[in-house]
Amino acid sequence: MIGTMQELSTAVSSAPDSSDRGHVWAVVLAGGQGIRLRELTRHVYGDDRPKQYAVLTGSKSLLRQTLDRVSRLVPRQRIVVVTMAGHSAYVTAELKHEAPAPHVLEQPRDRGTAAAVLLAAHWILARDPAAVMVVLPSDHFVGEDEPFMGHVGDVLGFLDRQGDRIVLLGAEPSEPETDYGWIELGESLPGSGPSQLYRVRHFREKPSQAMAEELYRAGALWNTFVFASRATVLVEAGSDCLPALHERLVRLSKFLGTEHERWAIRQAYELSPRANFSQAVLERCPRKLAVVRLSAVSWRDLGTPRRVVKTLGELGMQPAWLSTLQPSPVLAAR
Repeated sequence: MIGTMQELSTAVSSAPDSSDRGHVWAVVLAGGQGIRLRELTRHVYGDDRPKQYAVLTGSKSLLRQTLDRVSRLVPRQRIVVVTMAGHSAYVTAELKHEAPAPHVLEQPRDRGTAAAVLLAAHWILARDPAAVMVVLPSDHFVGEDEPFMGHVGDVLGFLDRQGDRIVLLGAEPSEPETDYGWIELGESLPGSGPSQLYRVRHFREKPSQAMAEELYRAGALWNTFVFASRATVLVEAGSDCLPALHERLVRLSKFLGTEHERWAIRQAYELSPRANFSQAVLERCPRKLAVVRLSAVSWRDLGTPRRVVKTLGELGMQPAWLSTLQPSPVLAAR
């Protein structure tokens, strides 16, 4: 396992070319509790299941849609679903017919998105030192899977040539939303494939209303929190930006893949700091970032009931539960 800054830098520069896609892994983040959507999921199911395990748009759960989407590019044996303790019943139900089933990496407690991403990076790196990771949330709506994954494929092509970057997917904003991260574009970069690639001038997570309006007028993009990078680059970013968390995760190397793995992860999480990956890492290292502009793709974070209802309206869908949904302050939330 790679542990020092020097070793990390050496690994990035000497890692084998991943153009055959044999070292590409997908990390599907499915550990959220879905607090903001809880009133809606309780209305639909009568329980407090997290939104990623709910069928809200179409006939499949949001997690199932995400897995089907990413499987267009990454084989199931190199997909890692990062979950949370307490989700095992939902995860088992979702994956019971999978053959082969994705890996399930269970977090013992919620330490934020930084811990989820970086735990996955350490876990994958222990198995594949040349790994390239595509990270995707499991609670988003994507209207067109093929072009969406085409953009991801273009990102991977770019990383074949410039492996020291974290490459984000940015969506065209429709309003000055304060609940998203915003990506200020720098100059364009030579890309791989038809997707337009840019440097990132600034990354701003959940700005004020005034700042969001300024970013909207300036042509900034919404952060979809879909990104790709070499696992070594992500571990190095964790070491730079979150040294306390890194120190706990790097100690896992001797236990990963052994019978003591679950125990070691519990120990690592016991005193780990809570951190948001966008704020703690992306905002702090814009020079490491690049962004691809999504085109010909409908995208939305289904983080609130209002966004779910709006998406259903745009799709012309009328599930039975929608007609019995009563207006409420939660439903009106952004």
